[in-house]
Amino acid sequence: MEETISLKDIAYTLRKRFMLIAVIAAIAVAVSGIISYFILTPVYQASTQILVNQKSNEQPVLDANQIRTNVEMINTYSVIIKSPTILNKVVEDLNLQQSTDALTSKITVNSEQNAQVFNLTVQDEDPAQAVKLANAISDTFSKEVPNIMNVDNVKVLSPAVLKENPSPIKPKPLLNIAIALVVGLMAGVGIAFLLEYLDNTIKTEEDIQNVLQLPVLGVIPKIAVEDEKAPRKKAASKRMGSGTFES
Repeated sequence: MEETISLKDIAYTLRKRFMLIAVIAAIAVAVSGIISYFILTPVYQASTQILVNQKSNEQPVLDANQIRTNVEMINTYSVIIKSPTILNKVVEDLNLQQSTDALTSKITVNSEQNAQVFNLTVQDEDPAQAVKLANAISDTFSKEVPNIMNVDNVKVLSPAVLKENPSPIKPKPLLNIAIALVVGLMAGVGIAFLLEYLDNTIKTEEDIQNVLQLPVLGVIPKIAVEDEKAPRKKAASKRMGSGTFES
């Protein structure tokens, strides 16, 4: 026989397993908070803007072809700025105790569509170091590009600046806790329904009818301990009273 679950059954299961769901959600939130605040290391970010614009000694006139060429060159510059040619020099100049590959993993290059400006972003566990790396890479790149590409059309438009109270970009504890709460609730509800599904004991008259396909002929009510002791106490008191009367 096909089993169906009604909204009443779902509400009953959720109410019955409410404490289990709440405990699982609380554990998920606590673990997420501990990891976010005490285990994960904050990461800071610094960015510079680099302008790609060909110098001209003539009267400044907007040349659409020149602008389009500069925009297309940004894709090439995005590769060059992360190349060992640039980063090796940065590592040597700053006397960094890290490899070029490790430095590359901290760098992100983004460009706006149809713009002659692209952004160099550096992430580091030290906000001051992130600013230092971003400016050093940008300056080294702008100085080395004329030798590499035989053009002089790169300029650092906006250097990175160390803010007074820098905020880490990750981790984000509140977001992590919110995600953990949702995941914990989902896991708790899933476990609650799983336990309910695995519980095949017969508890109610409806279970007998649904499982055994037999009609219920009678029901024996539950008798509380107090209700069971009351008649005995009453009978005992009567016997004691009767014995006293005979003597």
